[in-house]
Amino acid sequence: MNILSLIDRDKELFREDITSSENELKNIVSNSKFLVIGGAGSIGQAVTKEIFKRNPKKLHVVDISENNMVELVRDIRSSFGYIDGDFKTFALDIGSLEYDAFIKNDGKYDYVLNLSALKHVRSEKDPFTLMRMCETNIFNTDKTIKQSCENGAKKYFCVSTDKAANPVNMMGASKRIMEMFVHRNSLDIDVSMARFANVAFSDGSLLHGFNQRLEKNQPIVAPNDIKRYFVTPQESGELCLMSCVFGKNRDIFFPKLSENLHLISFADIAVKYLKEKGYEPYLCKDEDEARELAKTLPAEGKWPCLFTKSDTTGEKDFEEFFTEHEILDMDKFSNLGVIKNEASFDENLLNAFEDKMNSMKENLSWNKEEIVKEFFKLIPDFGHKETGKYLDGKM
Repeated sequence: MNILSLIDRDKELFREDITSSENELKNIVSNSKFLVIGGAGSIGQAVTKEIFKRNPKKLHVVDISENNMVELVRDIRSSFGYIDGDFKTFALDIGSLEYDAFIKNDGKYDYVLNLSALKHVRSEKDPFTLMRMCETNIFNTDKTIKQSCENGAKKYFCVSTDKAANPVNMMGASKRIMEMFVHRNSLDIDVSMARFANVAFSDGSLLHGFNQRLEKNQPIVAPNDIKRYFVTPQESGELCLMSCVFGKNRDIFFPKLSENLHLISFADIAVKYLKEKGYEPYLCKDEDEARELAKTLPAEGKWPCLFTKSDTTGEKDFEEFFTEHEILDMDKFSNLGVIKNEASFDENLLNAFEDKMNSMKENLSWNKEEIVKEFFKLIPDFGHKETGKYLDGKM
């Protein structure tokens, strides 16, 4: 499958920047020790492979998903083979005591990269998953930065999101709050981040779901009114590694908008995808028709599709990587922009947020409205859109 052609591109986004930086990248990576947290997700795997192929002295990978970790190792062995350095994987939850023991036992890394996240907008549909998103995206990040600082790491990197710029959903807002906690820790350790677009065909994404639907003989469903920017998995790994290695304290890297990176709708990608697979899309009027025709149309070289307008909570009308108040460096790299940040956080507000969230967890009692209220205290202009409808309520 040619991912680039499906997202309407003909060349890799960061090739010029990677090529011009390659010698320095190889030199730094081959002389450094790395810990990749959340390394078995789509972005985590991409980052791990970018580090591995440059022969690091030590590369440890942690992820809660045992199965994805196994696939990561098989993929690396099949593609790159082996390195001289220490390469190990650990199936651990970074919020657990076992992870803390793992860090206490070793913990000596030059670079710590945190790719763990609850990334779906739909994760705000219930208060319990929403609290886990806060725990993963905010508090586990804060915890692992502090551990990295205590163990003498040179640099801590974590992924933010384009949805953190003027957020309208809880996922984007959780990452915006994460950035505030990162800024507080930046007084003690160098940190950098990245905001970037949708990763095409990443695990759990709508595009990845296209593969599942064909495999299971089910209709393709996509919104026809939402356009997004897309990067490939490899590009996501390159962007993260560049920010980690070359980013100054509090820098946020993002892909520059150009003719190589433009908006495309999910429905348009679905049409391209089906044609690459040898099918003509057949537009259906509703879910029932789409499900029924999935039993017969594929044998005729057609595939049932349902393209509809989006009406679910948290969908942003457009994507942006930075706000009008942020200072940019657009000259350092060819296709990478950099947001230059001073330390920006309110100590009292962060402490109050942390105390309130801890109180909810200790009492094992909270609701979505309470959490949203705490988010608004840190992000007064939070443009949260609550429609009462969520993606889990659709096919």
